Amino acid sequence: MYLGKCLCGAVQIAVSGDISDIIHCHCSLCRKNSGTAFATNGFVNASEFKITVGANNLSTFSFKPGRNRHFCRCCGSPVYSSNEQDPSRYRIRLGILDSDISERPISHNFVSSKANWEDLDAELPRYDAFEPGRN
Repeated sequence: MYLGKCLCGAVQIAVSGDISDIIHCHCSLCRKNSGTAFATNGFVNASEFKITVGANNLSTFSFKPGRNRHFCRCCGSPVYSSNEQDPSRYRIRLGILDSDISERPISHNFVSSKANWEDLDAELPRYDAFEPGRN
């Protein structure tokens, strides 16, 4: 069982099954929607995905006919995406999950669209908190 919630906690989810086809997507749509260099997405079976709290706090944006992004109306966090051509699966942004997951990403996709400042092979320092000198 995987549990998660939006930034403000108004929407909470539970996933009772596996997460499949996890990718780091660098397309311009995912970059704009996440505000980051890429979005990490995975698919879950719709029958194994539940909104446990706050279904009334969801808003939907259709960026293409039949493709919907469902997000928290309070904080704007993406919760899941649905596609009318594949109603048996939902796509979730893995950042919404509070639980550790056992599955792992399989690829970086749309790398030709990646942000020009993103260097996938960068050997940047890594810290457990903010970088030294930041308050």
